[in-house]
Amino acid sequence: MHADPSIPLTSIFAFLLVLARVSGVFIFVPMPGFAGGPEPVKILFSLALTIALYPVWPVLHETPEIGQLVGWLVIEAAMGLTIGLLVGFLAEAFGLFGQMVSLHSGHSFASTIDPTTQADSGLIVVLAQSVAGLLFFTLGLHREVIRIFCRSLETHPPGSFTLSAATVDGVIRIGSTVFSTGLRLAFPVIGLLMMADLALALVGRINAHLQLNSLAFPAKTMATLVILAVLMEVAARVYQDYASRLLETIPTLIGA
Repeated sequence: MHADPSIPLTSIFAFLLVLARVSGVFIFVPMPGFAGGPEPVKILFSLALTIALYPVWPVLHETPEIGQLVGWLVIEAAMGLTIGLLVGFLAEAFGLFGQMVSLHSGHSFASTIDPTTQADSGLIVVLAQSVAGLLFFTLGLHREVIRIFCRSLETHPPGSFTLSAATVDGVIRIGSTVFSTGLRLAFPVIGLLMMADLALALVGRINAHLQLNSLAFPAKTMATLVILAVLMEVAARVYQDYASRLLETIPTLIGA
């Protein structure tokens, strides 16, 4: 007797639903170089992760109709986009920090190629986003995202997720923490630069013959590099604290 190698149609539909949820989240997850990578690599990565989540695939007892299946796929993609958007706030907070520091320190004139978008971007902005991406993997946050996926597949079978007003309000509230976290990191640098400007202004006021305008730019540049080197250890702790609060909030928002 020969074994039947056919795959049930319900398993194929379950695979597609999980793939839609997984593909939605990786649009926003801050993986270094992933957004600018080749499309086949992204597809293979999403397929591999979907297959790895096979033990928690939803069990479909009957074959859904085409309209119902399309509705489920849209809902699954929306749920993945919601999770990915929340996780992406981690990189956005560091990007905002780099933007504010670049603006006040004069490093906005120094630009480089952003490896994510392949566009011309500020040097400190690219550096801050790269550090955020490396911390994402160093702290093991990618494993936490996979755990959230497993819990959401167990608690929210296909079609059960609803993008309610409470969920939208929660995403907006968490989005506001991007600005507070970025300011928390940037305030020491901005404060030091303000003190440097005041010191140079007072010295120039005391002795008008001193030409300090030519010294202001290199002084602020060196001060920025020094304070950024000191802040690296603090920035890692701030990132870990922000990530832990964010990942604890995601299951509550999606009801997992």
